[in-house]
Amino acid sequence: MSRLIEYEDAPPEVRAVFDDIKATRGVPDVNNFWKALAVHPPTLARTWDNLKQVMAPGALDPLVKEMVYLAVSATAGCNYCVASHTAAARAKGMDDAMHGELLAVIAMAAETNRLAEALRVPVDPQFQ
Repeated sequence: MSRLIEYEDAPPEVRAVFDDIKATRGVPDVNNFWKALAVHPPTLARTWDNLKQVMAPGALDPLVKEMVYLAVSATAGCNYCVASHTAAARAKGMDDAMHGELLAVIAMAAETNRLAEALRVPVDPQFQ
């Protein structure tokens, strides 16, 4: 299990990132992912900066981004990320019906991806 760095034990550069996470997200404390990354402050800062940029509103709305993140996390088998991004997607409006459909799409994609790979299906010219 990873060592978690609590705010009161964190060096100033980690506290600065934790403060930004708390302010940006409007939460009283950072979650365990950030506390685990804090064992290496440069990785913590870089990951937070990148996440803020990628997850900021843009062409995709925040709910869609969370649902994509959830789908990739499920496919990658990251239990922590599935839990975290399910909660984030629900907070942004994902209801039970949307969650169910998303899981069905994830499962269908995983199945057809494996079949296409196992059968070594050549890519159709119109898809290239």
